[in-house]
Amino acid sequence: MPRPRVHAPDALLDAAEELIVERGRASLTVRALAERAGASNGSIYHTFGSLETVVGAAWQRRGREFLAMQRGAVDEVLAAGPRRAPAGQSLPEGGRRAVLAAADAPARFADQQPRAARLLVTLRRDDVLTDAVAPAVADRLRALDAALVDTLRLLALAVWGRGDGAAVDAVTTCVVRLPGAMLFPEIRAGRVRPHTRAQLAAAVGAVLDCGPPPRPQP
Repeated sequence: MPRPRVHAPDALLDAAEELIVERGRASLTVRALAERAGASNGSIYHTFGSLETVVGAAWQRRGREFLAMQRGAVDEVLAAGPRRAPAGQSLPEGGRRAVLAAADAPARFADQQPRAARLLVTLRRDDVLTDAVAPAVADRLRALDAALVDTLRLLALAVWGRGDGAAVDAVTTCVVRLPGAMLFPEIRAGRVRPHTRAQLAAAVGAVLDCGPPPRPQP
């Protein structure tokens, strides 16, 4: 029996992304994916091994792109400086602006790649990292966690000169929790309002002003 024709992986991932965003994860079947991509069922299994791996690879691809964009924005702000706090502020201006840039990154990603952004907020990382995902794709999904934590720690050091768990958790509130609550619903709906982005910036500023809890005394 001849081997199935190998279909371009990115074409299959694009088709899977379209179906998930348009109809939801439950609508993604091998048959639906084959029809959308113009591929055979066999070529999907030959390329990815399982439908779960297709979903994981599609999410990982966009997650990698988002984190690269977010980290690029952070690095650009920190490189531009200044690092010292202006008069009347206790936090380094560069660090504050870097956290604000990281928090606003989902909105900017949605502007640039709306479908990709909707995929990332439609499914969570824990939804796609299942036992059925191929090990290589699972490893790449886990690597996204390490990349995010590295950025969070960099931001905590830039703002407070601390990279301990409490400082990283405070930055996580700014960069992960608040955008998830305020931006993700609007990204799913297809439009992020400027007012929501302004509210997010205000909320992040308040968390930064409060800062992390003090280090425990020895």
